[in-house]
Amino acid sequence: MRAALSKHAGARVRSGEAGTSRRPALRSMALLPLLAALIAPAAQAVDMGEAVAGGKTSLGFRYRLETVSQDGIDEDAAASTARARLTWNSAESDSLSFGIETDYSLILGIEDFNSTTNGKTRYPVVADPDGFDLNQAFVKFKEEDFTVTLGRQRINHGSQRFIGGVAYRQNEQTYDGLRLQTNVGALDIDYAFIHNINRIFGPGDGAQPGDWYGNSHAFRATFAAWPGHTIAGYAYLWDLENDNGPGNSNATYGVEYQGVFNQLTVTAMLSNQSDHGDNPLSYDATHYLLQGDLKLGGISLTAAYEVFGSDTGSTDDPEKFAATRFGGLMVDLGSNRHLASLRFPAATLHKFQGWTDKFLIAPATGLHDAWVSVSGKVGEATVTGVYHDFRSDVTLLDAVSGRPLLDDYGSEIGLSVTYPLRDNLGLLFKIARYSADDYATDTTKAWLMFDWRW
Repeated sequence: MRAALSKHAGARVRSGEAGTSRRPALRSMALLPLLAALIAPAAQAVDMGEAVAGGKTSLGFRYRLETVSQDGIDEDAAASTARARLTWNSAESDSLSFGIETDYSLILGIEDFNSTTNGKTRYPVVADPDGFDLNQAFVKFKEEDFTVTLGRQRINHGSQRFIGGVAYRQNEQTYDGLRLQTNVGALDIDYAFIHNINRIFGPGDGAQPGDWYGNSHAFRATFAAWPGHTIAGYAYLWDLENDNGPGNSNATYGVEYQGVFNQLTVTAMLSNQSDHGDNPLSYDATHYLLQGDLKLGGISLTAAYEVFGSDTGSTDDPEKFAATRFGGLMVDLGSNRHLASLRFPAATLHKFQGWTDKFLIAPATGLHDAWVSVSGKVGEATVTGVYHDFRSDVTLLDAVSGRPLLDDYGSEIGLSVTYPLRDNLGLLFKIARYSADDYATDTTKAWLMFDWRW
């Protein structure tokens, strides 16, 4: 049920500021003794020549033209960017293998956009900074149903609602740490200790830090209850130490069910999130999702309802809270009381709540997202249309007039077309329009992208 809340006299809505950060030390070294104990027997027998000689190299090149027209910003953005990727993975030798992946993001022509690092703040943001980045560098030990990976690596859990690679951006998000994966009958267990998030805003720092470091844990266990039905439990404890990281530190615990009923797939999620680590705000909020995906011949239909709850939290240090947040809104209710909603600091956020990225962070008044999509083939092309309706979880009322201040946020409509030009070359065109009511401003974004892989 959506609640109503009268706005206190003198209450204000404040936007946050990002600080600066320093690059974290490579604390993977502290994990080496543990890894050594696990893989020492295999390491003694590994044949490096065999591992290197049997290695595989792949190349990728992606070009994208992205445009943004956003009310409230005089200049429209146009970003012509590209990413070159080199990936090498060794062969497995006595259970050990190695991998390395590098990315180089660059500007090709038009640079009329705010990359978050180039200082062009008169334009809307297109978060594709240029530069070279080490995307992955890891050693992996695999023995039957047990895998250990140490180093910088890609981690995607489930739908990537809580942890993912944000692969749509030119600089992918990867993780430094130790990951353990195992399978026990019908139970899959995936745990990672993460000491650094290598974010999309890197490789350097700008309006956002290129890295968030700390001591974080990501856990997901998935049980195949019976054919076509799975139940997953998860826990994500983000203890982020630098810049605006503390304000995004949280602990989330939840369950997810997915079941297949002939042509219908049902997904349900329920989570609870609270402050964690050095987060200066105390809060406790609920997230839930109900989604149905129906296949009718060559047509796919999806309908979903997702909710980010809002909580009246408190803080003993309002200024610190304002300085450490990552986007979104803070609603100050006076007496060190604040509304707060959920945060997803490691999620692949572009997949959720619309393509214009208006809700990368849920507003403090929470969020209800009701959306539908339809997708199908038109010749060789895949065409997808999607519509979102966004509303608040808590309604702010003006104390004098009683008029809602934040209630009906707005809506978004989007269309995407993908087309395979060749086996290793794909084309994407995508456009989305956000129409604002009580939240943010009207925004139109469009993308044209070519993706080559060898």
